[in-house]
Amino acid sequence: MLTALAALALPLAPRAWAAAPRSLSFYHTHTGERLSVVYFEGGAYVPAALASLDALLRDFRTGDRHPMDARLFDTLHALALACGPGTFEIISGYRSPHTNAQLHARGSGVATNSLHLQGRAIDVRLTGRDTRTLRDAAIALGAGGVGYYAASDFVHVDTGRPRTW
Repeated sequence: MLTALAALALPLAPRAWAAAPRSLSFYHTHTGERLSVVYFEGGAYVPAALASLDALLRDFRTGDRHPMDARLFDTLHALALACGPGTFEIISGYRSPHTNAQLHARGSGVATNSLHLQGRAIDVRLTGRDTRTLRDAAIALGAGGVGYYAASDFVHVDTGRPRTW
């Protein structure tokens, strides 16, 4: 499996799918919301789809919204290509400064300057896939940070510099 994953360690906009439509499916574990959306079509991001993703990935504790980095969706799309189709289960998307400060104060491994605050990170699972497989695919992709939280059964991916924890 890792050989196949290593073959997918491509730039975020590989020529093979640069202009092809890109879609994602989500289930938000805290709100119960579902969304399946084509977020890239005709060689461009679809503004209405990005807006619906921003709404879905809002801070579910406060309702605050922030524009999400579209490269994050490209990373998830590449992971779905590597791991197989499925629905991404959202644990956390955007976090408001208030929420992030609360979580950090609890000592739950939340960074003070988390990329969640900038709409550049997401914590997910992929239905039907082991989170270790998702983690390995994300690391092989080399597109940003990858955190593996085995006890909570999710993977953090972000559009920051490549690093793992």
